[in-house]
Amino acid sequence: MKNLFDLSFTRFVSPSIARIVYILIMVALGIGYIVSVIASFATRNAILGILVMLVIGPLVVLIYLALARIGLESLVAGIRTAENTAELIRIQGGTPPGWAHAGGGAGGPVAPNGWNQSYGQPPTSPPNYPPHYEPPAQ
Repeated sequence: MKNLFDLSFTRFVSPSIARIVYILIMVALGIGYIVSVIASFATRNAILGILVMLVIGPLVVLIYLALARIGLESLVAGIRTAENTAELIRIQGGTPPGWAHAGGGAGGPVAPNGWNQSYGQPPTSPPNYPPHYEPPAQ
């Protein structure tokens, strides 16, 4: 919950809230389904009520639930990609995004240690790689 009040935006709050939002969407769709079934039977048209209860209602609920799930999954996947990228930058010796604004230094991104700063190229001899890291085949 303290991530919700992080004014420097160094931590993501969306993955922890996504579960709650999904549950609220399911509850709202369930209530909407029940209300639509009651409203369709209230028209005194039994065929419409049965059609809404057995075909139209469940189909609409499933479509909206699938769209909500896809949207939340893509949001969480994007955030996890950003977190993993920041971790890879940290492992390489650079400054993860957002650290400069959170008191971690001044300026923009920092190249990993050993990189040629003037040309933005990696060094000719490999730097100290993390354990169990194998450089890609040339």
